[in-house]
Amino acid sequence: MPFSSLETGILVRALACAPSVHNTQPWELSVEDDLLRLRERTDVQLPRHDPSGRDRLMSCGAALANVELASRTLGRAVEVSVRPDPARPELVAELRVVGHAELSEAEAGLYHAIFRRRSYRAPFAYQGPSHGLLRTLAESATTAGVEVHLVHSSAETKALADLLSYAGGVLHDDRAYQRELSAWSALFPRPLSANSTLPWSGLVQGTTHVPDRITLYNRLSGEAMLIVHTPADGPRDHILAGAALQRLWLAAIAQGLVGSVLTQPLQLPEVRLGVAERLHLPGHPQALLRTGYPVTGLPVDGAIAYQTGAR
Repeated sequence: MPFSSLETGILVRALACAPSVHNTQPWELSVEDDLLRLRERTDVQLPRHDPSGRDRLMSCGAALANVELASRTLGRAVEVSVRPDPARPELVAELRVVGHAELSEAEAGLYHAIFRRRSYRAPFAYQGPSHGLLRTLAESATTAGVEVHLVHSSAETKALADLLSYAGGVLHDDRAYQRELSAWSALFPRPLSANSTLPWSGLVQGTTHVPDRITLYNRLSGEAMLIVHTPADGPRDHILAGAALQRLWLAAIAQGLVGSVLTQPLQLPEVRLGVAERLHLPGHPQALLRTGYPVTGLPVDGAIAYQTGAR
């Protein structure tokens, strides 16, 4: 059954709410009867932050996850083909309607979370999510070709603090990176806050005070960190990682958590290799998700609707 104009609008709204590197939204969606095509916009370039286009493809993967959820919400079961045509590398995915879909309660929660998702750059509440909840979130986002690692020991946290502190210093002193960040951050829906915790290791501005390793270790010890990684490191893997990361983030929101993503440090080859080696990951780290309860939120046993948050 073809998508109506109203249904197409619902798809486009879900697409527009997907997270993207520097809010570039590097995608376009075409609707042709019962076939959706998601394409990468290669005209969006971030030569200092994303020289290989890895984050751009991960952004497209997040958009794919949103469109698939929106399709199922509209009662359409879709068959997803990622990178279906090698001759058209800009074609991220095709989604073809193959029948009727019954939306589960969990899927409905993820769909509603699309419109509540924001990058939360403030400190988290003192009481964090339980290890069991974090483990469940990690397992739910693990799919064929993508795994999620929960940073769980002090040794792993120390290794991560060492690497992120190093990355922060390099990005802080990279003038070309700073010029690019300033140009794009001026277009953000909301300006970066001087009190943001995220610049501990990502979105490091020239005015950011990069903490020493011990201070950063103490801060990270009070947060939950999950790492999305893949066994291979090609364009298809980046798309799948972006889709898994988005589903992980939405699942966290559906449980009353908030979060923000770090990819900037992983653009430094030595940092990316160090994360894989020192945390013994069996693959290539693609992104880090820091998550916790908002300072105004209270942990609960079941899923709750998160109604506030930083945009």
